[in-house]
Parts: sequence; C-alpha cells; structure tokens
Amino acid sequence: MQVIQTLNGIFWGWLVAGILLGTGVFFTIRLKFPQIRYFTKLFGNLRESMKSEGGVSGFGALCAAVGGQVGTGSLVGVATALASGGPGAIFWMWMTALLGMPISFSEAVLGQLFREKNSDGTYRGGPAYYMEKGLHSKLLSVLFSISVMIGIGFFYAMIQSNSISVALTGVVDIKPLIAGLVLLALVCLVVFGGIKRLSEVSSLVVPFMALAYLVIAVIIVVMNIKMLPGVITLIFKSAFSFRAAAGGVAGYTIKEAFRYGVARGLFSNDAGNGTAPSMHASAVVKHPVNQGLAAMLGTFITTIIICSCTAFCILITGALDSGETGIALTQVAFHNALGGAGKWIVFLAMSLFGFTTLLADIYYGEVNLMSLVSEKPGAVTVYRIICCVFIIIGAVAPVPIVWDLVDLVSAFMVFFNVIALIGLARYVVYVLKDFVGQKDKGKAQPVWDVENDITAMDLTRLSDEQ
Repeated sequence: MQVIQTLNGIFWGWLVAGILLGTGVFFTIRLKFPQIRYFTKLFGNLRESMKSEGGVSGFGALCAAVGGQVGTGSLVGVATALASGGPGAIFWMWMTALLGMPISFSEAVLGQLFREKNSDGTYRGGPAYYMEKGLHSKLLSVLFSISVMIGIGFFYAMIQSNSISVALTGVVDIKPLIAGLVLLALVCLVVFGGIKRLSEVSSLVVPFMALAYLVIAVIIVVMNIKMLPGVITLIFKSAFSFRAAAGGVAGYTIKEAFRYGVARGLFSNDAGNGTAPSMHASAVVKHPVNQGLAAMLGTFITTIIICSCTAFCILITGALDSGETGIALTQVAFHNALGGAGKWIVFLAMSLFGFTTLLADIYYGEVNLMSLVSEKPGAVTVYRIICCVFIIIGAVAPVPIVWDLVDLVSAFMVFFNVIALIGLARYVVYVLKDFVGQKDKGKAQPVWDVENDITAMDLTRLSDEQ
C-alpha cells in the first residue's frame, strides 16, 4: 500500500490535477466558454431531454449519469476533501467543476458520435469507443477499458458499498456484512435488467433524492445563515494560504487543499475520467449537443450545488473539529444541526445516492467489457457476479485502502481519456458549430443529419471547415 500511496502523492500532487485543469482550460477556450455562453440554456435543454425519442431518453441518461456522479462524491468525497485538505479544498472542487463542464460537454458529444447499437435497440459508447473509432487506437481503448472495468466496476463499487454500510452502522447496531448483503440483493434486481431499467430507476430516484437532500441542507444553512459569509471567506483564504492553517485535527496547506480538492472534485462529477459519457452515449436525442448540455448541467448540479451544500453544513456546524472523516463526518454535521434525526437523514441520502452510483458503476464496467468482447451475455453475467463479490468486500473493507485504490485507477483513466479528448477536439467543435448554425437559421430544435456516422467524414475536410 505504501507504493500506491507514493504514486498517488505524485499523480494527485500536481500531475493529474494539472492535466485535468489544463484540459478544462483548453476546451473552455476552444469551445468559447460554453459553461458561460450556454448556462441559461442548460435548464431549457432539460425540458427537451424529457421527450422520449424511443429507447433511453436524454433525461433518463442524465439522471443515470447524475445518479452515478452525485452519490458518494457529494457526501463522502466532500467530507474526505475537508478532512484531508481543509476548507480550501472546496474552492478547488469548484474550479474542477467549472473547468470540468466543457470537458463533460465534449465527452458526451463524443460519446454520442462514436457509439454502437445493441441487439435490443439501445446504444452503448464512451471513451473506449471514441478511442478506437475516432482516434483509431485499439491499444488506448483496451487500456482504458481495463482501467474502468477494475477501477469503476470493482473499486468505485466498493466505495459505495462501504459508505452505505458505514452510514447504516452509524445509526443502527448491525454488522456491516448484513448491510452489504441487503444492498447486494437490491442491486441484483436492477443490474440484470439492463440500461433501460437502470435509467428508469434513476429517473424516479435521482430527482427526488437530490431535491430532498438539498432542501434539508439549505434549512441547516439558513438556520446558521450568519456564519455563512465567514465560511465562504475561510474557503477562499484557505485555498491560497501557503502557511498551514489550523483546522480539524491537523494543519492544512495549499498543496493539500489543491490535491484533495481536485481529486475529490473529479470523484464527485466524473469530468475527465471518462465514466459519464458511457451513460450519455445511451441517450436517444435529436442532436449530440443536447446531451452535451445535459452533461454540463450534471457537473454543475453535483459539485457546485450539492457538494457545496454538504461542505457548508460541515463547516457551519463545526463538525470538522470532530476528527471524523468520510460519511461519518457528514453524519456528525447533520447530527449537530438536527439532533438524532440528522444521522438518519444522511443514512437515507447515502443509501439512495450510493445505490444509484453503484448501479452506474457496474454499468460503466459492462460497457467497457463489451468494447473488448462485444455482446457476449456469458461474459457480462460473469462480470456482474464478480462486481457483486466486491460489493460484499467493500462493505467490510477499511476505508483508507479503498480510497487509495480509487485515486490510483482514476489517475490512469484521466491520462488515457485526456489523450483522446484532445485528439478528437475537432469533432466537438464541428458538432457545436452545426448546432449553433441551425439555431442561427431559426431552427428551434437542431437535428443531427449525419446519421451519427461522423467516422465516415473526411478529417481533412473537417479541419478546413473550422
């Protein structure tokens, strides 16, 4: 484990964070600040995505993607970032989200362009597919697929299982193994139903759970509204303080704030690591940009809104001084504000968040497995069974070990995905211009008329047209 921690220190100390934020700056400039130009259109596009075009709707794919993003990152990731990096980590989580929005947009657009149709009429896609079809790199596709299958399907799933079991044992005297078995039974009911059932479950659960959690978190903030300006000031000061600032059980430096803020920011919204585009690729929409806008909204909701609410609750209630970390820290914050009911609220939120995230994690692994072996039911079934085993292991595994594994595999996923994103940026620019061009001509809802087969287009012509 010492080797893994050393590598994580190198990767997340500056390398991955620099690459991730640099890529965000690249796409922000290349796409002319889409997170600002199209911000007001994000919610209007949400209404359009609710219309079913047959198969998985854009809204269903968004909910499934947000279900995979909101989850543990919004409750556990924030708490871990604060405990390890201090209040300044929240600022860097915000930066990761703002610069991650154009990355999410690009990932979703590419996921729509380079995808394959399943035998049941649904679609599958993601980085492994646009690496092979667009970048023509089978090696990169294989490396990324293996990283996701192991990192997301196994290690990320362990995080969800662990967080749910810890939240439950925080309110009920029950063995973590029992919590893991109950979770396993519920997961099996959904994952063996395919992407349609996953999107249907997510469409019902995600909006409800996100709104309910936000309402309660806002109530806590309003109850302590006089402390909010001081908390926001503390976040900004801590983000740029080169001198260790006391807080919790240790001092925090700008290096720690940056490292944990970016790492946990990525974990909360998935921007750049290549997981969410697999979900967005399944959506049936009129134009790839529609799903790109949905992806940006997902990143904004998960990190800027939900993660901020969690962070404010922890800092306002003084829970950071408890010495706890992970979901236990979030439970302390809600307990301090709402009494005994607070821990139950966090448990219920964690159960719903973690459940949908767990479902999405397994699906991401499946999609990447199929990029290697195509649609072989036997291989997918075996993979699902192995994932189920890791759900049980995660329920009883030590938290630090699991997080170290997650950070390591996330770094490799970012490395592989960013290469493809930069290499295929011209496609994203072309598709966005097509969308804007149709809008300028007065078309209320642009339609992608290249039959989703941009791989047949001449790259030389594509470059000349830009």
